[in-house]
Amino acid sequence: MAKVSARCLLLLLLWLGVLHSETQHNRVSMNDDLLLPYAKRHGSAHSHRHIRDCQSVVHGNVTYETWPSSQHGGAPLAESSVFVSDARGATQWAYGHMTTVLDPLRTLSVLEPGGPGGCGFNHRAKVAETAEAAGCLFSQNAGFFNTSTDQCLGNIVSDGRLVRDSRGVQNAQFGIRKDGTLVLGYLSEEDVTDQGNPFFQLVSGVGWLLRKGQVYINQSIQAECDNTQETGSISKFVDVVSGRTAIGHDADGKVVLFHVDGQTGVRGMSLWEVANFLKKNGVVNAINLDGGGSATFVVNSSLASYPSDHCKPDARWRCARAVSTILCVHPRRCHPRDCSGHGECLQGVCRCLEGWRGAGCEGLVCQPPACGAHGVCTSGGCVCDAGWSGHNCSKECMQGFYGDSCNQTCACANGGSCDPVHGRCTCRPGFHSDLCQQECPLGFHGASCSEECHCEDQCPCDPQTGSCTNPLRDAVNLTLQRAGHCLARKMFTTWRQEEATEIQPYLTEQTWLIIAIGLSSLLLVSLVGHLRRAFPASAGHGRLSVRRHYSSVPLTDINSSVASGKVSQPRKAGVEPDDSDSQDETWSPRSGGS
Repeated sequence: MAKVSARCLLLLLLWLGVLHSETQHNRVSMNDDLLLPYAKRHGSAHSHRHIRDCQSVVHGNVTYETWPSSQHGGAPLAESSVFVSDARGATQWAYGHMTTVLDPLRTLSVLEPGGPGGCGFNHRAKVAETAEAAGCLFSQNAGFFNTSTDQCLGNIVSDGRLVRDSRGVQNAQFGIRKDGTLVLGYLSEEDVTDQGNPFFQLVSGVGWLLRKGQVYINQSIQAECDNTQETGSISKFVDVVSGRTAIGHDADGKVVLFHVDGQTGVRGMSLWEVANFLKKNGVVNAINLDGGGSATFVVNSSLASYPSDHCKPDARWRCARAVSTILCVHPRRCHPRDCSGHGECLQGVCRCLEGWRGAGCEGLVCQPPACGAHGVCTSGGCVCDAGWSGHNCSKECMQGFYGDSCNQTCACANGGSCDPVHGRCTCRPGFHSDLCQQECPLGFHGASCSEECHCEDQCPCDPQTGSCTNPLRDAVNLTLQRAGHCLARKMFTTWRQEEATEIQPYLTEQTWLIIAIGLSSLLLVSLVGHLRRAFPASAGHGRLSVRRHYSSVPLTDINSSVASGKVSQPRKAGVEPDDSDSQDETWSPRSGGS
């Protein structure tokens, strides 16, 4: 029985312990220690131009300060110290933390509450919760939020991502640009959205504490003032002691995170005291962040500060408040984490692949206009357009080569040149075809064989120059001679075939020859006879002797004798011819007596 009672008692104690643990775990802040700078709406009623025009002439038209950040590459990443300050005098001590970030570009981030997207859902989370999810080494609260709607306020850029744009509302800003430049002060909307060197981290506060090593609170009041604040006048907001957080940098470009515990109106520091404390510790520029019950400092996801908000349901305890954005000091991370896909992240540093450069391996080693007008930059250097070569693509392809990297050989014959881009052949005068392999046809010459020859008797000309004096080369002459012989043989063969097929004549060639000779002889005899009659005197004396044997009787006498029935007797030999027997006598009708 005693054993059963002891067991029941043990179970009861365990149940009570679990209930107590759950009760502690479920404690939440009452949000009772409010330190809000504005009553109606967050932000100054003044424009950026008003702030620029009203600031001291020593600052010109520049409403913010820039500083190159420290790029310490070794360990440690950050140094955090706990301080106990007698800023309020010997009777009032302040407790807090100062954390120096040695490599802010790669180890400091502005994070949304609960992680990415928290501001978009008007979400709030405790600093420890956000820090644990992000693996923060040191963290503290940062920007302001609307206590009614939980909306994140001010400008917010987280790891290069624009989370919120306040549309030019003028409050003190802290940011880190992509190249590591620290920026503190008042920014126009154009400054916030500038993409030439965009912000990588950005958060808004209220109140510019230090500018170039000097307290800048009075000027800040004039720039950011509003008619009323929830804690009273602007002077009260600045003067009241409370828990505070701030951020700034020293002369070496190291970022300084400041946190001091407190309770509004009871303990902590005023903004004047914060500014002087930071100045005393070497801070050059600094702005004020959310304070009061929001002031929280966390180390390795564990609360390291003393919150001022009471817990509910048990007000005897103090609970950390769920806040908006936080500042997170984390191990070195590559930005972007995949090194833009062109490198490997080793201990927070991108080791870029060959041909790439930059903190995030986002840029090519080869940068325009390194490749000129005939190439493009790649990870392997310049890639030249077809027809160009050289490390900067400034050289045309050598004669006989073309294409990408000039690695293709031209196939143009007879001295033709090829286009360095496409390899198309340009033939010398006297040649044509795609590869310049063919000589101009007879009767043409010149470039592309486009000109006709103008030689006498339509003779061919030189295919290159068009000259008629030396038209053809020996090889061409030999070719033409062979072609002529071949053509002549074919012509004679054709003629013989045609003669064989013709109708045979009735008389042979020999017969026609005899006939022709006979006719010619007859014509010759006739011609001789006519000549002798036409030229009788040429016969001489021989003719008279012949004529003695003949007598001449006129035809008229013969005719009359016949008519009268008498026939004359022939003359005897030896009778001398009378004068009428003469070759020169001719008959006429008158001599006949008729």
